[in-house]
Amino acid sequence: MTLLTAPFAGVSETSGDEGMYLFNELPTELLQSRHDFQPSQAWADALRLSSVRFNSGGSGSFISSDGLVLTNHHVASDTLHKLSSEERNLIDDGFLAKSIDQELKTPDLELNQLVAIDDVTQRVVAAVDADASVADAASQRRAVIAEIEKESTDETGLRSDVVTLFGGSQYHLYQYKKYTDVRLVWAPETAAAFFGGDADNFEYPRYCLDATIMRVYEDGKPAQLKNFLRWDTQGVHDGELVFVSGNPGRTQRIFTVDALKFLRDSRLPYVLDFLRRKEVMLQQFGLGGAEDTRRARDELFGVQNGRKAYTGMLAGLQDPKTIATKQQRESNLLAAINADPELSEVANAFTEIAAVQLEKKQMLGDTVSLRSRLFEIAMTLVLRAAEDEKPNGQRLREFTESGRESLLQDLLSEAPIYPDLERVKLADEIGRLVEQRGGDDPLVQMVLAGKGPRERAAELIEGTELEQISVRQAYLDGDRQAIDQSTDSLIGLVRELEPEYRRLRKINEELDERERQAYSLITEAVSQLQGDSGYPDATFTLRLAFGTVIGYTQDAQEIEPTTNFAGAFQHESQHAGQTDFDLPASWNQAKDQLDLQTQLNFVCTADIIGGNSGSPVVNRDGELVGLIFDGNIQSLTSDYLYTDQQARAVCVSGVGILHALRTIYGAEQLADSIGK
Repeated sequence: MTLLTAPFAGVSETSGDEGMYLFNELPTELLQSRHDFQPSQAWADALRLSSVRFNSGGSGSFISSDGLVLTNHHVASDTLHKLSSEERNLIDDGFLAKSIDQELKTPDLELNQLVAIDDVTQRVVAAVDADASVADAASQRRAVIAEIEKESTDETGLRSDVVTLFGGSQYHLYQYKKYTDVRLVWAPETAAAFFGGDADNFEYPRYCLDATIMRVYEDGKPAQLKNFLRWDTQGVHDGELVFVSGNPGRTQRIFTVDALKFLRDSRLPYVLDFLRRKEVMLQQFGLGGAEDTRRARDELFGVQNGRKAYTGMLAGLQDPKTIATKQQRESNLLAAINADPELSEVANAFTEIAAVQLEKKQMLGDTVSLRSRLFEIAMTLVLRAAEDEKPNGQRLREFTESGRESLLQDLLSEAPIYPDLERVKLADEIGRLVEQRGGDDPLVQMVLAGKGPRERAAELIEGTELEQISVRQAYLDGDRQAIDQSTDSLIGLVRELEPEYRRLRKINEELDERERQAYSLITEAVSQLQGDSGYPDATFTLRLAFGTVIGYTQDAQEIEPTTNFAGAFQHESQHAGQTDFDLPASWNQAKDQLDLQTQLNFVCTADIIGGNSGSPVVNRDGELVGLIFDGNIQSLTSDYLYTDQQARAVCVSGVGILHALRTIYGAEQLADSIGK
């Protein structure tokens, strides 16, 4: 019986096709009993090695022997934005490299291929003294994790991350091959990738070509790959079993009722207020003209997407049935714990988690991190100089040796930074800081330096040179003294903010440690009661989900599982006059050549969340049949509660991508190389 991801479910099994399973702990018996399918080790290994993670926050897959990578247009949009300029707008116009030498090198993209997993739980647990204080336990655990990661990196040359699983009761070492020379091959116009705009976002039926193709290089040449996905050429059919291999971001299915109520009443409303504020700020900036609109567009899209997603999550938690369901499951678990003398102390873990939520609520808004790219660079440089003076095991996690290459790649990115946008963003952040802490707060007065937020932000941006890569490199080549003696305005500001940043971070890390210890006890109790541990909450690491291609009923209407190109043109016609529903000129020009019955999008019951964007969808034979790009609105409760009654994962059809490449974009050579 599998309960962990609904760990308070008493005696009920996981719902439907629920599950984001570890590749080293696949649900073979469940798949055999429910779908008459048992994946072989070779099948699983081939899918794992054909999957990649994007450091920009998404998933993808290798689709050819010469390094082609498939992901979503919206996952690639950060890169498209960075490669664009006033003269070349890849977001609006799309891109196709007609030859290898035309492929565009991305400024700071890193792709990770998971090549090995090792359970290091015993070593991590043994390094933490049984009677250690919360602070000491966190320090001891951080030290041994840094040691494990450095040993692995030194021995293998691979990116090595120790991942916390099952609420802290397991620790696995994930080893990744990194690809940092990544180049853009093809991207459609945003009008095709995000057809229907914000109105259709998280809805279904959909008609989007949310896909982009890149290529990984090694030693300046297209990488030669042994593992890549072949492509299905028939399209999916109703009831077909499919699999999703991707990197779901974060779920909270292990959360107690008290933790969910904190999200419902405090955390999510706070985040939504933040996102609405940023949305208005970026929209106002974009009103300055076409170039201002382009500069703000990628970040605005991310904010709007987040706003709609969090709105759906909050709506799910505000539905009394959600909390009631969780409460019943938690009550069943507590009854089982209290009935077992060996587990009597576990009940205290629920009390501890409740106490942590109260402290988190009191700390909402306590931050000195000002969200602008230049400020973030300054903060990283200042912290890096101090952390490098410490032994590796005592550093903040992001500054340990195992992550150094990725840190430097980000810091030295050639992506453009726009001072006018930076001024607006920094002014807004300073204004928010004043609101959160109060105008009389000494730290606020130090930040303002006797000026208003807009004037102060302008002064800070004018007084920094961190937009220059050579300046950042000079600080990296220097030490703490270079930071201490710097006259750069943002470096100076961060120096003043550093003590408060470290104080707040220490408090938050201790709260996280208390939660980790409590959830670890609960997880171990669940495992002891039922004999297995199911699957852990998502951690933006590779997981396997499965489901069936099937429609659903909404508002008494039957929603079919697949859409086609004919539906896209019909959708455009039905929304004539609405800009977001205008297909690109390339589509209308190719309409007569298209097979309008070709599949374009489909839905399935696979268990996905944010981070799965760009994940390949494969059939029983391991062939790519689709590409995850969204969930419908009913799926937005999946962070904390899975259901397959109406919730669906939304996918671009693989046959639709190939048909568009050949017929709309004239990319015959590219299409011919896919899957080979």
